[in-house]
Amino acid sequence: MPEPSSEFSVRLAETDEDLRAAQALRYKVFVSELGGDGDLVDHEAGLERDRFDPYFDHMLLTDTQTGEVVGVYRLLTDERASEIGEFYSEAEYDLAPLKSSGRKLLELGRSCLHRDYRGGAGMYHLWNGLAQYVTERQIEVLFGVASFPGTDVAALAAPLSLLHDRHLAPKELRVRSRRYQPMDLIEPGILDRRKAMVEVPALIKAYLRLGGFVGDGAYVDHSFNTTDVCLILDTERMNARQRKIYSGRSDG
Repeated sequence: MPEPSSEFSVRLAETDEDLRAAQALRYKVFVSELGGDGDLVDHEAGLERDRFDPYFDHMLLTDTQTGEVVGVYRLLTDERASEIGEFYSEAEYDLAPLKSSGRKLLELGRSCLHRDYRGGAGMYHLWNGLAQYVTERQIEVLFGVASFPGTDVAALAAPLSLLHDRHLAPKELRVRSRRYQPMDLIEPGILDRRKAMVEVPALIKAYLRLGGFVGDGAYVDHSFNTTDVCLILDTERMNARQRKIYSGRSDG
């Protein structure tokens, strides 16, 4: 994995200007690229925002040469979720197995990179920052919804079936979609797993490499033009190799 370099810095948003920079990047990715929308999306200002933003920590990846925010993670601890009365993803998933586990939770959301920085070292820097955040707050389980572009479930049958067949969360962590869309759409015996994995978005594949699981059922989000799955990552289940990837450290 790439070693950290001086090209990027990772920090939490501290000011209204920082938050607007995060919301502007989210607009470029989730609205301009993916066709999403929402009640609080500001098309005139080019900001993707919602009522949860004030309660989340917003982790920013900045290109230090340009000063531009090029990556974002939105992070909600269970303490802050209790102030709102819910996690963001509870609109889509029944989180009872996680909330009743007695373990310290962190919800991840709105993860995105500027299109010019995808496939490079940017995501590893964000992971490194996330790993530090998790360690400092003694987080045990990370979770959040991740998306396939589009709402045509038939077109997504292969990757959804693969996730259900090979990466379904253990029962004690298995959240369930509230507007249940089955994922086991193709019989395992006739599923082309290699081809199906190619169709899984890069972010979801990254969490699978870290030992992540998915919840039971997808959620078709027509307002955001996506089909969502709930990713769950139990830090206690990560092996040494996965921890190195997650923390952005090299093997050398």
